[in-house]
Formats: sequence, structure tokens, C-alpha cells
Amino acid sequence: MSTPRGRMAERSSSRILNWLQSSTQLFERYATGQYSLKALAKAAHSDGLIYPKSGNPVPVSTVHMILRNRLYTGLFQWNGKLHQGKHEPLVSIELWERVQGVLTGRNAVPTHPVGNEFAFTGLMTCTECGCAVVAEIKKGKYVYYHCTGHTNKGRGGYGDCRRKYVREEVLDQAFANLLDRLHFDEEILEWVKAALMASHADERREHEQAIHRCQVEYKRLEDRLHALYLDKLDGRIDNTFYDRMSAQWRTEQTRLLREIERHGSTEESYMEDGIRLLELARNASRLFAKQPVHEKKGS
Repeated sequence: MSTPRGRMAERSSSRILNWLQSSTQLFERYATGQYSLKALAKAAHSDGLIYPKSGNPVPVSTVHMILRNRLYTGLFQWNGKLHQGKHEPLVSIELWERVQGVLTGRNAVPTHPVGNEFAFTGLMTCTECGCAVVAEIKKGKYVYYHCTGHTNKGRGGYGDCRRKYVREEVLDQAFANLLDRLHFDEEILEWVKAALMASHADERREHEQAIHRCQVEYKRLEDRLHALYLDKLDGRIDNTFYDRMSAQWRTEQTRLLREIERHGSTEESYMEDGIRLLELARNASRLFAKQPVHEKKGS
């Protein structure tokens, strides 16, 4: 018995939606700088990013192609010019540009293998020689930290530092003791929260005014582009002048869209981030104690 067309269309739409959602996650993950393209492709496959028709996993080359594709921002390139599409953007222009920076190395960040990261690596240096403190597993289950024993000043080379190995549990307790000393009065916390919320009205008004200015300028450029096109059709300007001016104005429109997006996304963020930071500081000791050891670095 054949599958009804409506059911087939429903399944097809579902597969396409899953593809788009998974593709969007690629940008968010890769922008962190914590994934190689190979690791990203593997994670995407685990999340269900497969070819809709064949069901095959998406290879690294396709992941790279997706990350480079500007269409996901709602913009597209035609004949060397950038145009605003009519389709709904799936990723922000800012996120897309961050991803391009990671791809080209401009936004490179120190990375560690995802899923194989120790709790306190990258947080400490040795008090004896100033070198990095790293971790390793002993006897297949015990995690020890030690100094690399090497400095850029050439002091002795590897193995000369006198600091001994330290068990992860000892460091965990030391960090917990430090966080126990982090205490904020409830009255002060509430006062700072109130001050943040009071200042939010002015901040919001500034963002709204900036967005309005950008929207007015964007519309003005859109009207100019329309008039320019009519002038070209009527033969009042040549193709060279049309191409140069339209490219210039569309570039400016792209910048304005980026500004609108930036003001829209930061409108609430400073207040929300401030309140979240206060809550985190108040609960830091309790949250740290509850986290599994391998998650404490990001807590």
C-alpha cells in the first residue's frame, strides 16, 4: 500500500525543517571556537543532520559550505553584488560574521577537545615558575594536576619545577573555599537590581532612537536605488555608473541592517546580564558544589 501524498509531503516538510534547524545549530556551535569542522560534522550527525532524501550523514565539505553560505542571513550575492532576499533569515549577520572569523582564524580562540576537558585546565599557573598547570589521568581514573615545568624565559626547561602533583579533589575543595568567601548582602543585591532596572528606560529609548534612524536611512537608500534603476531604464545613466552606485548603497544598507540587529539584540541584554551576574555571584558556592567535576570549568 502506497503512502498518501499528504503524509509524504508532511514527512518531507519535517525533514527539511530538521535540516534547517540543525544547520542553524552549526553556526552557533562553530562560533564558539570549540569545534573543528570534523568534530562539528560528527556532532551534527548525532543531532540528526542528514541528507533529507538519502538519509546519509553530511560530510565535512558540506558543513564547511553551509558555514560559508551567506543565504542563511537573508542576504544573497548575484553578479558580484549583495542583495536582500525575501526569505526569513535563519542566522544573524553578526553570528555569520563571527563564524567567518573563526574559519579564517581572525577570531581564533584557545580550544580543547570537546568532551575530553578537565575541570581546571587553563585557570591556573604555577606560583613557582609561572608556567601553565595541566592535568593528566593516572591509573586510568585519578586526575592529577602539575606544572609543565617550562617557561618562555628558558629557566631550566622541562622537569625543573619543584612543584608536586596535586589531586583534582584537592583543587576542587580549594576553589569551593574561595567561593564560600564570596558573599553579598541581600539588601545590596536588591538595590543594584533596582538601579539597573531604573536605568533601563533611558537605555531602551536610546536604542529605539538609533533603530529608527537606521530604518529611515535604509528607506532613503531603497528609494534612491529605485530611482537609480528608473534612470538606467530611461537611459539617463550608463550601466557602469548604475553598478557602482547600487553596489555602494547596498553595502550601506547591509551595514544599517547590522546596526538595527545589534541595537535590537542589546536592548535588554545589559540589564539581563547584570541581574544574571548578581544571581550567579549570590549562588556561586552552592552551584559549584552541585556541578559534576567535569562541568565546573563552565559553571
